[in-house]
Amino acid sequence: MSYKRIGKQFANPHGFLGRLFCKIMNIINKKMYKSIVKEIVANESSTILDVGYGNGYLLNLIYKKYKCNLSGIEVSPDVEKLAYSRNKKAIKEGKIKLMQCDCCDMPFESKTFDCVTSVNTIYFWQDTEKGLSEIYRVLKDNGVFYNAVYNKKWLQKLPYTKEYFKFFTKDDYISLGKKIGFSSIEVVDIKKDKNYIVIFKKGIK
Repeated sequence: MSYKRIGKQFANPHGFLGRLFCKIMNIINKKMYKSIVKEIVANESSTILDVGYGNGYLLNLIYKKYKCNLSGIEVSPDVEKLAYSRNKKAIKEGKIKLMQCDCCDMPFESKTFDCVTSVNTIYFWQDTEKGLSEIYRVLKDNGVFYNAVYNKKWLQKLPYTKEYFKFFTKDDYISLGKKIGFSSIEVVDIKKDKNYIVIFKKGIK
């Protein structure tokens, strides 16, 4: 399989290979998922949005811990069945809702969510500033966006990131967050020189 094809599957998992790549991502990103769940402050009444839910792995982890109200958006229609199967009970109870859409153009009303999560999706957004602006818009006052990503240098060493991927440093994330209007941006290392969570906090306006 070509590196270009691998990169495309990470950007937009589809078909049989997309289902396989979602499972691979569950394995290689496991520590990132767990770190986000640990950082989140939530309870049963909290509303949380996961951007790029894939096969629903992170949604499942968050729901198991907090039993909160979850929504997930995803650009790939091919993984929805996997996410539904993994979260069937919570979906039937109305606690998890899945939607196919782009984070750069979300149908939610402003100030809908207490927090937003995302693992390794920001590299693939068509318009990074617009995506962050949309997340800022749908967050409630004092809401938080937990964005788990790999280090730029680490990503650039991988042969399949030459296409489809955008690269950002910690300073890039901080600058983008400030430009959008987030009141504070904190970077928490998951594994030094490999991955971390960028925590964007929205103040009260």
